[in-house]
Amino acid sequence: MKRDPFVPMPETPTTETAEDHGLVLSKVEISRGPRRLLAIDGRVAPGQTLTVMGPSGSGKSTLFAFIAGFLDPAFEASGAVLLDGRELTRLPPEQRHVGLLFQEALLFPHMSVGENLLFALPARLKGRKARHAAVEAMLAEVGLADHFHRDPATLSGGQAARVALARTLVAEPRALLLDEPFSRLDQELRATVRDLVFTRIRQREIPAVLVTHDPADAEAAGGEVIDIGEGGSRDTQ
Repeated sequence: MKRDPFVPMPETPTTETAEDHGLVLSKVEISRGPRRLLAIDGRVAPGQTLTVMGPSGSGKSTLFAFIAGFLDPAFEASGAVLLDGRELTRLPPEQRHVGLLFQEALLFPHMSVGENLLFALPARLKGRKARHAAVEAMLAEVGLADHFHRDPATLSGGQAARVALARTLVAEPRALLLDEPFSRLDQELRATVRDLVFTRIRQREIPAVLVTHDPADAEAAGGEVIDIGEGGSRDTQ
């Protein structure tokens, strides 16, 4: 039987176990004024993807903002976000090690493909040769070897999506938030890029949360699917 990657949090945590690894949303509730948008309590295991579905205004993007650390003050949130046992809730975004992949590739147009990735590399990796080698290796991993000096404006939609993924992964995120990253691709490209993204998530054992309107995305993700369209609540069993 396939293991459910999104499971209820224990009432009283004890000693550290494998269950402490991954992304934990502990009794998270988000409201705007008197309206509660969503309530989620559970865990996404390493290498698994939780898919969140719901209509516009249901709180999907707001959940991402809370996890990543840039929630608009107009919203009220309670609960905690933990990543591999470390609470993120009060940390600034740059200390959370959470990567984001959006609908648009959002590549810097004044930088080459390789420079876009160099910009995302962790500062701890020193030396020009070492940093360039890390970028070349990542480009090769997503099927874009020899694209280091390409102008982003010359890339196809699929290539730009691969560069965006490479830039996200090269930053060594410990969790990923996927905000409908396949929605602007045609059907053939969508299937290819989707497979690439979820394969890398599993291989690197990164817990991920996907927001999408496409059931095919959810099926490809292969994990738990929750619908926050009705009442915005979810406590998985």
